[in-house]
Amino acid sequence: MGKGGWSEFSSDPAALRRAQPEVPQTPRAQQRVRVQRTRAGKKGKTVTQVTGLELTDADAKALLKQLKGAIGSGGSFKDGVIELQGDQVTKVLQTLEQQGFRPKQAGG
Repeated sequence: MGKGGWSEFSSDPAALRRAQPEVPQTPRAQQRVRVQRTRAGKKGKTVTQVTGLELTDADAKALLKQLKGAIGSGGSFKDGVIELQGDQVTKVLQTLEQQGFRPKQAGG
């Protein structure tokens, strides 16, 4: 590391691991996962939102990829919420149950 000891941009792998925030791993069956359809803020387009997932960003993106493949539609992951294009609530509920979650439908 050189003189001074502390560096904000450390190349020490142990320091990099400590800097990563860890998500407490609640078992998938105990997470409060909600699936709802909404149009709010989407210019009239219907989207399906999945909220309440306690996953790391990498795991959530992997789940998003599986959901998009099962549904055959596009989607995104932002701020801990998975958004899928269209009204896909029943398909998403089935896919999440197969993944070990216990999702519930929220809203109407």
